[in-house]
Amino acid sequence: MSVLQVALEPSTVVVAVDPGKVMNRVWVSDGAGLLEDPVSLPVARSGIAALEKMLAVHGGERVFAIEATGSLHRAWVAELERLHPGAIRLFAPSETKSARTQLGSGRFKTDDRDCAALTYLTRQGMGRRPVEEQPVEGLRSAVRYRRGLVAERKKAQQRLHDQLNALVPGLSAPAGHGRELAIERPTGQAVLACVVAFAGRAPSTRSLIARSPGRLSKAAAEYWVSRWRDCLPPPSDALARAQRLGRDLARYRILQADVAAVEDEIATLLAGTDGQVLTSLPGVAATRAAAFAAHSLPIARFPDAEHLYSATGLAPAMYESATLRRRGGISRQGLAEHRDALMGIAQGLSRYSPSFAERDAELRARGMAPIQARVALARNACRLIYRMLLTQQPFDEGAYRRGRLSRGR
Repeated sequence: MSVLQVALEPSTVVVAVDPGKVMNRVWVSDGAGLLEDPVSLPVARSGIAALEKMLAVHGGERVFAIEATGSLHRAWVAELERLHPGAIRLFAPSETKSARTQLGSGRFKTDDRDCAALTYLTRQGMGRRPVEEQPVEGLRSAVRYRRGLVAERKKAQQRLHDQLNALVPGLSAPAGHGRELAIERPTGQAVLACVVAFAGRAPSTRSLIARSPGRLSKAAAEYWVSRWRDCLPPPSDALARAQRLGRDLARYRILQADVAAVEDEIATLLAGTDGQVLTSLPGVAATRAAAFAAHSLPIARFPDAEHLYSATGLAPAMYESATLRRRGGISRQGLAEHRDALMGIAQGLSRYSPSFAERDAELRARGMAPIQARVALARNACRLIYRMLLTQQPFDEGAYRRGRLSRGR
């Protein structure tokens, strides 16, 4: 990351931009103060044209400070980088909030206060160039798209279970009530296809096997057909329900195909970033590695592993005042998907890495609940990930074990 750390000359014109969905708030100033009244410009060509006309009357070097808010900043960043190469500085919302706090307005967020904070940071030489974000932007977009698809797929699975239970009561039993029917697997898909084809009536073993999209043994087919025949008959409107189920099943299969396609895309995009090294962790494949790397890169944004851990929101909330010091639960600051990604990596390591599995057993032996132990493991995992992203060295189980024991952890 190119954190410049060189204060700007007073004559340098700073253009602070707080992005929005339709309008961007813009401040134009130099070392003496505002050169133009604060203005809101449209996120369109007319807005860029108005900004260029505004800057035409002010000479000197120009620096554009833009808050990297989700994807709202991308359009202007791309166009301004084309018009003013090398003049763009990006800031995370957390950096803007920190600067607002230093300026005495931490609790009061307005577009103008954000622009003041961006100007304050830029004049100190802070910020990073957009070229450092470009390899990660595509990965972050794909990761977020997959997260949305997975959420939709979960709802679709619940709806399919409800419809199946209405047509064939008792066939789709949850875990703990006999063999569970996993809808996403070939057996579940074959059962749903037969429910649609026969409007809830029990099929033959041959029909069930024929409609399976994957391998379905004869023994498994016979089990489900036998269980099916023991169920109560379908309702009187079974035909209409089966038709609705068929449409939902088609949508579910499209979702499955979309998830598979975007996961292939994520694997390709991850290979072009520093996050590829995380796939060397046991129990961490491309999807889990990309989910965390997308919100952590470029890693130089974080001065140390503790700042990265705090950004996930898993660090405990702290309150200090004079002699009072209180430690609460996890702060839950930052993005939920960032936090979920780190917890997923901790889960994978606890299952497939001997060192983390031993640590997990130690924590549970102390009386920690499973979720508490996983949060504690996530902190160890975060330290490890931070070092891997910095050094680009793959995970070595033996080296990690020796290092942890030498530190007494």
